[in-house]
Amino acid sequence: MIKSEWFFWLVGAVFLAMAAQMVVDRTNPKRLGTAAFWGLLGLCFFYSTGVNDKSLPSEPLGVAVLALICLGGFNLTGKGKPDTTSESERARLAARFGGKLFIPALTIPLIAMVCAVVADKWKIGGRPLLEEGSETILGLGLGAIVALGVGMWVLRERRASVPLHAGRGLLESMGWALLLPQLLAVLGAIFQAAGVGNQVRKITESVLPDGQKLTAVAVYCVGMAVFTMIMGNAFAAFPVMTAAVGWPVLIEQMNGNPAAVLAVGMLAGFCGTLCTPMAANFNLVPAALLELKDQYGPIKAQAPTAGAMLACNILIIYLFAF
Repeated sequence: MIKSEWFFWLVGAVFLAMAAQMVVDRTNPKRLGTAAFWGLLGLCFFYSTGVNDKSLPSEPLGVAVLALICLGGFNLTGKGKPDTTSESERARLAARFGGKLFIPALTIPLIAMVCAVVADKWKIGGRPLLEEGSETILGLGLGAIVALGVGMWVLRERRASVPLHAGRGLLESMGWALLLPQLLAVLGAIFQAAGVGNQVRKITESVLPDGQKLTAVAVYCVGMAVFTMIMGNAFAAFPVMTAAVGWPVLIEQMNGNPAAVLAVGMLAGFCGTLCTPMAANFNLVPAALLELKDQYGPIKAQAPTAGAMLACNILIIYLFAF
C-alpha cells in the first residue's frame, strides 16, 4: 500500500536537495539563509512523521517553525541565478513545442482525478493500493511525478538535474510567501479553538441596535472581509464571523435564509482576499513569478473591484436573504 507519508518524505527530500544547491550558489548573496530556510523545512517533513505517530516530541517542530519565521521575517533569504535558458531561448522553445507544453500540466489533474474517483477499487492482495482517505493527496503527488516524466519526454530532456535547477529557481522566486497559506490556516484553527468567534459575538450583540438588519448584514460582510485580510484565508475567517454574527444574529434572530447568508458571506470574505498580502498565493506569489516592480501591484489593481463587490454582497444579503 502506498502511504501518504511517502509523498511528504519525497517533498522533504526535494527541499533538501535544493537546499544543497543553494549552499554552493555564489550568485545568491543570502545563500546560507536561503539554504537554511528550505533545508530546515525539508527536515520538518521527515520529523513530523514521528510527531504525528507520537514517537517524537512536538516541541522541536515548533521551534523549527519559529526559526523559519525568523529567517523569512528578517529577510535572510534571497534569490540566486540558476543555470537555465535565457528569455530568448524560452521564447524559441515555446514557439517550437506550442500546445505540447500544456501536456505535463494537464497530466497532474487527470491523474489526481483518477486516483480520487477510482483508486478505492484498486486492490493488491486484498489491500487497497493507495492509503484510505489519502487518495486525493496521493493522486496529486503521483500526478506530479508522472507529469515530470512526461515533461522530460515532451521536451526531450534526459538530465534530471535540469528540472531540479528550474524548480529551485521557481522556489527562490516565490520565497517564504509559499508557506504563508499553511501558517495562516493554522492561525484560523487557533482562533476557532480559542473562542474568538464567541467573543466577537458578545461584543457585536452588545453594540448592535435591535432590528437594524442592514447594519447587522454590513457587520457580517465587512467582518468577513477584515478577518480574511488578517488571516489571508476566507475559509479561516468563515467559522469566526459565522459563529459571531452570521448564525446567531442574521439567521436565528432575523430569520435569514441560511444558504443565502452563508454563501454570500463567504463571497464577502473573498473580497478581503483581493486586498491583503497575507493571501500570498493570490497576490504576492504571482507578483514574484512575473517579476513585477511593485510586489503589491495586484492588490492595488484589485482593491477597487473588491470594494464594489463587498457593497454588492451587503445589498444582496439585505434584499434577498430575508
